[in-house]
Amino acid sequence: MTDGFIIVLIILIFAGIGVAGWYFEKKRREAIAALAHSLGLHFTHSKDRQLIHRLSYLDKLKQGSNRYAYNVISGKLRGYEILAFDFHYETYSSDSKGRRRTNHHYLSFVTTQLPRSFPELVIAPEGFFSKIIQAIGFDDIDFESAEFSKKYVVRSKDRKFAYDFCHAQVIDFLLKQPVNHLEVEGDCLAISQNRRFKVEEVQERLDHLISLRELIPDYLIAHPS
Repeated sequence: MTDGFIIVLIILIFAGIGVAGWYFEKKRREAIAALAHSLGLHFTHSKDRQLIHRLSYLDKLKQGSNRYAYNVISGKLRGYEILAFDFHYETYSSDSKGRRRTNHHYLSFVTTQLPRSFPELVIAPEGFFSKIIQAIGFDDIDFESAEFSKKYVVRSKDRKFAYDFCHAQVIDFLLKQPVNHLEVEGDCLAISQNRRFKVEEVQERLDHLISLRELIPDYLIAHPS
């Protein structure tokens, strides 16, 4: 093989990867738009930095730079205002020669607005990293359910609110319908994942979100904890 042939082959391979990526994103966008339409919700594909700025108090939306939402579904579902969106952010690294490299990260979120503001509460799966954090002083709140406490790390500065929110029905729900990252802060309840939801997962995550919203006790909604 000549050097010229190898260069052309490399260019064709990268071009093919680019076309395949574009086609995949187009099909994903069309499928999410169709889902939004079937649910009577609004869909927009364009980058939305204002939405991320508005929800920037959520832990996972603070990461990296060049942050924006896209493939955004919005509207009222089962009587609740919801948002579902893909999220992009960038981090940077250097190779062995000191050349800067941009790393693109993609996640998905579903959120619903709450009728009043709440303290921060984070529920995430127990894992190796979380065990290290706990070992150096991270305050993991434990519950009567040993299975739940083993499966999830629960963090909140307001322990009473954490116990009020994670009552028996919520614990049972989260054991049957696992979440990757659940956060309550301000007037927002959010579920996210360290990858993008598959299109067929979006409605399922929205259903989980609304089910959890409906499990919040009325006395918490009506009065500060």
